[in-house]
Amino acid sequence: MKAEDSATPSSTIAVGPTTDSADSADSERNAAGARPAGPHGTLLAGLGVLAFSLTFPSTAWGLESFGPWSLVALRSLLAAAIAGGVLLAARVRVPERRHWGGLAVVAGGVVVGFPLLTTLALETSTTSHAAVVVGLLPLTTAVFSSLRTGSRPSRTFWSAAVAGAGVVIVFTVLQSGGTLSAGDVFLFGALLVCAAGYTEGGRLAKVMPGWQVIGWALILALPLAVAGTALALPYEPVRLTAHGVIGVVWVAACSTFFGLYVWYRGMAEIGVARASQLQLAQPLLTLVWSYFLLGEEVSAAAPVAAVAVLLCIAATQRAGGAGRGR
Repeated sequence: MKAEDSATPSSTIAVGPTTDSADSADSERNAAGARPAGPHGTLLAGLGVLAFSLTFPSTAWGLESFGPWSLVALRSLLAAAIAGGVLLAARVRVPERRHWGGLAVVAGGVVVGFPLLTTLALETSTTSHAAVVVGLLPLTTAVFSSLRTGSRPSRTFWSAAVAGAGVVIVFTVLQSGGTLSAGDVFLFGALLVCAAGYTEGGRLAKVMPGWQVIGWALILALPLAVAGTALALPYEPVRLTAHGVIGVVWVAACSTFFGLYVWYRGMAEIGVARASQLQLAQPLLTLVWSYFLLGEEVSAAAPVAAVAVLLCIAATQRAGGAGRGR
């Protein structure tokens, strides 16, 4: 099976590319036969959010067995092994040269940058406090998408997105006692690099399947993963526990490979900005998992915040992700 054979025809994203390469990408997609965005794309993106919501608790588990640098390197190495096996089994052709710049952004943002920065942050922050990153991520991704693609989301969309981000930020800050931790610099850095990786990955997923986007990004980052594993493991203590092993396997197989596969495919169908707002629910889901898996306390205000966030998500989905680009 070649790359062209395995690609799932994707729908028209409601953003307007401004570059020649993006116009060419749209031509390829239209030639393949686009289908209108619908609940299928929303479901896929929602599955991605569900997988991502377990990332912080799983990382906290992984830190029981590995140091932060070892954990990130092993996470990328295992995910790259899965991706490489799938790409080889499908006999997927190497992407065209014009796509490698975007794949490098994806690799730097979601394969290396976000996992490393959030793992370092979780050494000093609780998972509930770290959820503030995800609380800002939907709005930041929508802004990156607008700047990168020239999309024009409606005022209703922006109002709902800002309101949702505000609810999540207030809730998570109150949940953490209103204090800032030493890991906040890492968290805000993770926010920026991840938003860039999401935006570029969503753009690429219009012309190749989502699993190939994350697959090739993981292969691109493989040399760093190998070097990081070789350098970190001898210098960081390893104390294997069931939680530690489960945590590493989850973040590698589910958060990194499967989660990003369905996430990028969903973004390709309903648009980067619109899909990003589904992540408003992610911090609240993370808090639920943190309560059940890590024993962290959750405020009684959680149900109220959850309802408010769901209303904001519904408003962004009703408004649509974007208008026509420049």
